[in-house]
Amino acid sequence: MRLRWLPALAAVAALGVAAAGCGGDDNGGGGGSAASSVVDKASSDKKLVIGIKYDQPGLGLKKPDGTYAGFDVEIAKIVAKALGVDESGITFKETVSQNRESFIQQGQVDLVVATYSITDKRKQKVSFAGPYFIAGQSLLVKQDNTDITGPESLNNNKKLCSVAGSTPAQKIKDEYAKDVQLQEFPTYSKCVEALLGGQVDAVTTDDIILAGFAAQYAGKLKVVGKTFSTEKYGIGLKKDDKKGRDAINAALEKAFADGSWKAALQSTIGPSGYPIPSTPPTLERY
Repeated sequence: MRLRWLPALAAVAALGVAAAGCGGDDNGGGGGSAASSVVDKASSDKKLVIGIKYDQPGLGLKKPDGTYAGFDVEIAKIVAKALGVDESGITFKETVSQNRESFIQQGQVDLVVATYSITDKRKQKVSFAGPYFIAGQSLLVKQDNTDITGPESLNNNKKLCSVAGSTPAQKIKDEYAKDVQLQEFPTYSKCVEALLGGQVDAVTTDDIILAGFAAQYAGKLKVVGKTFSTEKYGIGLKKDDKKGRDAINAALEKAFADGSWKAALQSTIGPSGYPIPSTPPTLERY
């Protein structure tokens, strides 16, 4: 009689195993997968969740009609197609500077293509394919501003805006203008709103990002000074996914060679007047 509980216990255990097998995503995200590599996920599911920016004209922009446009978006499509995922199988997820690493680590996204500079610090948490573009840090100011011509001119308590989770503003404070007042916002579009409203004197980030905003607000904003950093844009993926990194690099190499990389740049960034590079960047191997 004392053993009658054994069948019930076995049933509960079996149910638990089944539930664990069906859960698949313990991280609460849309991109979680039991696959060890993004290559396997793409092959089995024919779907990918890709993190992009939603507020960067020419790079990653969610339009009022719910569609997405920009160079990062086009690169994401090129890579996904090479991995066997059609455009219809891509889910774009807004990914801001602060959450790019955590979204990858938690499985909320499979890839991040979001003006994501490759750095040694970030490599400790995620892996990168690429770079697929090399930009440089610059400054965005109002069209009638004549005081700010480069990072050194931000002294005298000028107010400088950048995005939380990125490094450009701190770089200026550390290397060029010790008494600059730093202001941080969640997105660059918020920084641009503050610039237009007179709450800050300048916005800093990569020149290609600023060129998009200058084009969006033609006659009101301008990019000033020469670039003063090197920013290598990579595609972020899970740490140590070498299979995925190699496959994405192969996709980028093909896009460099067949002209689709340059065509994507010309159609998305070209209208801003930003000078299109004549040659693609050299991929990193590590």
